[in-house]
This record gives sequence, C-alpha cells and structure tokens, in this order.
Amino acid sequence: QVQVVESGGGLVQAGGSLRLSCTASGLTFGDYPLGWFRQAPGKERERISCLYGSSPDKYYADSVKGRFTISRDDAKNTLYLQMNSLNPEDTAMYFCAADPEYQVLVTNTMCSGNFRYLGHGTQVTVSP
Repeated sequence: QVQVVESGGGLVQAGGSLRLSCTASGLTFGDYPLGWFRQAPGKERERISCLYGSSPDKYYADSVKGRFTISRDDAKNTLYLQMNSLNPEDTAMYFCAADPEYQVLVTNTMCSGNFRYLGHGTQVTVSP
C-alpha cells in the first residue's frame, strides 16, 4: 500500500522560513510528476508547485513564486519545499502529491492533471 507522508510544518513568524519534506512508502519517487498543494480554512485546495523528474521545468503558483523552491533528493526518496519570506497568508495545510501514472503535465507555466497519490498534509501556521 502506498503512503505519502509530509513533515516539517509548524508555527513560524512572518518573514521566517520552513522546509517541508515528503517521503513515500511503497513508492519510489522516479521520473514522473511530483507536487505540492495547500489548503487554507474555507478556501479551495491550491496547486502551488510541481516538478517532473529531472526536467529543469518547475511550476510555481504566482502566490509563491520567488519565495518557495521545490526540489528532490532521489537518494533519500524525498521531495522538498523550501519556503522563505513566509507571511500569514501562507497559513494552510500543505500536501505532497505524486503521479506515477503520468496524468499530470508540468511546464514552467502550468501543472495540470490529477495526481494519483496525495498525503495527509502538514500544517503550516505563520503568525503576524
């Protein structure tokens, strides 16, 4: 059974940084799309960043562009999201997603399609 697990969330002051990690059991992060979503209370889930294997193309939502960086470490089977210059509007549950079925298209300007696996999330809270 595949499980995708996020970690690294917490409480941080505005202007601070956090690094989220995502690992998987029953699944090896390979040459297929991986991504991060977030959902704030009362809001729709937002697709914030995606990458595709070793391609240099990485997608970032406008809301996080220039502040967040997605990366991967295949040796550790881990996906990361480095979040800098955090502000209270970044407060949300953050989710990791994997698409070994290649349903997701990733370019520098888009990340569309349905991810096969989604984790349970890690909470990020940014205080003013």
